[in-house]
Amino acid sequence: MAHHAYVIAGEREAAVARAVEFLAREHGLAAEANPDLIIRKHSLFSVEDARALGALAMLAPVTGETKAIVLAMDRVYHEAQNALLKLLEEPPAGTIIILAVPQIAMLLPTVRSRVLLLPGAQVHAQEISEEAQAFLDATKEKRAALIKKLATGKDEDARRANRDAAIRIIDGVERAAYAAYGAEEERAKREALRALLADIEILRGYLYDRAAPVRMILEHLSIVLPKF
Repeated sequence: MAHHAYVIAGEREAAVARAVEFLAREHGLAAEANPDLIIRKHSLFSVEDARALGALAMLAPVTGETKAIVLAMDRVYHEAQNALLKLLEEPPAGTIIILAVPQIAMLLPTVRSRVLLLPGAQVHAQEISEEAQAFLDATKEKRAALIKKLATGKDEDARRANRDAAIRIIDGVERAAYAAYGAEEERAKREALRALLADIEILRGYLYDRAAPVRMILEHLSIVLPKF
């Protein structure tokens, strides 16, 4: 059975275009003059917007049995994301919803658990920082050396720069993990990736603290990081 809720991350217009191409290819929904292909773009998506979208989703398809909503959001309130949960989990029959966002990290874990990465949506190298890619590719020894380097700083400016680098590592690992989660079919590996994503959500919050224990956070990430 095909899934009914997806997410794609990237620049808004490019992400929407990829979503539209997917709907045309996989579901036969023409992009031009099609009342069953609805595209909504928001600089800031609010609770009121979520309620309006819910009402729109309840409308039956006009020309066939399937309709799709592509929802592009530059920013979105947590309350608005919570208002979308039921719609993402149980949309009306024949309705497909695709979220297009700048980065998947902006979505709450409860939202991410209800959507799949859009099939064919690859995580491009430029979307993952050099620090994150190095962390993913490194052996345990090299990863430990990298963590040690980021855990030191002669002054506040250096420590702030190290925290920023650690955040980029967290974000990059999350993007790679989410891409792997969307493509993975083996249940055990999906569960391991789901656990990793949950840990990342917690670790990122700590890193925004001025006194963040960068070394402890990255060492924990290194321990729980599965192979993917």
